[in-house]
Amino acid sequence: MSIPVSLTSIPDSLLDRDAFLTGLLSRVTTTKQDGWLQDLRDGAVNWVRHSVIPNTREEEWRFTDLSPLKQVTFNNNVETFHGTSLQSMILPEVSQRLVFVNGVYAPDLSNTEDLPAGVKVGNFDVLPDEVTQQYLAQSEGTREVFTALNTAALNDVAVVWVGKNVVVETPIHLLFVSVSAESATISQPRVLVVAEGNSQVGLIEEYTNHKDTENTEGGVYFTNSVTEIWVNENAQVSHNRIVREGEAAFHVGKTAVTQARYSRYNCNAVTVGGKISRHNLEILQTGEQTETTLNGLTVIADNQLADTHSALSLNHPHGVSKQLHKCIIGDRAHGVFNGKIFVPKLAQLTDASQLNRNLLLSSKSRIDTKPQLEITADNVKCAHGATVSQLEDDQIFYLQSRGIDENNARKLLVNAFAMEIINFIPVPSLRESLLRTVTSLTNKL
Repeated sequence: MSIPVSLTSIPDSLLDRDAFLTGLLSRVTTTKQDGWLQDLRDGAVNWVRHSVIPNTREEEWRFTDLSPLKQVTFNNNVETFHGTSLQSMILPEVSQRLVFVNGVYAPDLSNTEDLPAGVKVGNFDVLPDEVTQQYLAQSEGTREVFTALNTAALNDVAVVWVGKNVVVETPIHLLFVSVSAESATISQPRVLVVAEGNSQVGLIEEYTNHKDTENTEGGVYFTNSVTEIWVNENAQVSHNRIVREGEAAFHVGKTAVTQARYSRYNCNAVTVGGKISRHNLEILQTGEQTETTLNGLTVIADNQLADTHSALSLNHPHGVSKQLHKCIIGDRAHGVFNGKIFVPKLAQLTDASQLNRNLLLSSKSRIDTKPQLEITADNVKCAHGATVSQLEDDQIFYLQSRGIDENNARKLLVNAFAMEIINFIPVPSLRESLLRTVTSLTNKL
């Protein structure tokens, strides 16, 4: 359900409840002034003005303290960079890509040629307004404060639209680059993916930062992203979400997926960067016999905090879902996993499983894990669980007995733990790049 325009009539006494959010809204600049889009933004603006930033007293945020985010004054980032700086980010196996720099579409860095007939990839302009209006901001959860903040700043959208019966053989790369500036900056990317009936498409949604020679770690910035994916009847979407933000960055991401009957959705989510990162993954089943596979990997060290919240609503019979999320946590880092699966009475013959496995590499690392099943149906097959462990001495000893020193034995075991998820990534060069990133992080542990 979209944000209702009637929110523009909220009494002034209920507005501007949070100075931080009001400050962010004051820096929003919009270019498109279309009637329906402006109404959508106005409703979102007023919802944000009557909201507050979540705090640890709220159940959904009790392990994620956003007070460091509120201490930063953010400005819009207008920095750019030349195409030559993009070469290291290009995936050689993937020809089609959309590039957004600080949330702004960069057509000169993108490539949308040689697409199959019936596929439209680009920004706002590739779809008629009536089609965009049908899907944009129509997913559940639009009133969540960060989602509404993204809608309030909506200027452009990364659009992937796949027509009926069309199969896209190679993945489409959606690359969102943050360019560091002298002051802290904010960007709010938006993605809209529509897979029409009997279609198939693969996506690589990647968030990263551009590092210059004077500031190799990247500056302070905030990425607030929202991705809406519509998987229509008997369609299939393979979604790979990669977050490799700078060490001082804040990242809050929302993925809202709507699955029609007989559809298949697969998500491989990898997070290896950011000072504070949060991913809200919400799946809504609107028809029977859907298949949903969720694989996740979080690798953090130093004082990083990474939070994954997933919610899967299986509202119809014969749904199948499998979820595996892994965390590798070192130093004083803090990982959070909260996965919910809802199986109401109508969702008979549902088969759902959920597992969170965590590897703690120091005595001061921390994980808060909470897998949840809420079931009222009486004929289902559901399971959930969580494990927390350290590297086993006997495993290290075994590798040492084969001539591998202790340090390399530890790295080998950590990489093997991560590779179970990384191997799901369909692009070889991206798998190798992620493994190098994980290895570089484990070298610090």
